[in-house]
Amino acid sequence: MKNKRRNHSAAFKAKVALAAIKSDKTIAELAGEYEVHPNQITQWKKKLLEAMPEVFSRSRQRDRREQNELTEHLYQQIGQLKVELDWLKKKSGLDD
Repeated sequence: MKNKRRNHSAAFKAKVALAAIKSDKTIAELAGEYEVHPNQITQWKKKLLEAMPEVFSRSRQRDRREQNELTEHLYQQIGQLKVELDWLKKKSGLDD
């Protein structure tokens, strides 16, 4: 019988990775405690260390704001194109 693949939440991964960064226990001890393979803990720790500088950067906030502005602009264009399409359908007699 196959083992079902487990999906861990982001909060769990962060908790385990943070425990690994603290170095109070070895990776092997953490693996036993959290019932996760040591290689997985090492990957989560590496990913957390790589992403930490972004948490404190202002560019992340700017990128999010720019993304929201772009999304708003695109929704405006979609609305305008829908109105134009409806008008053209009505004028051409193809109105459903």
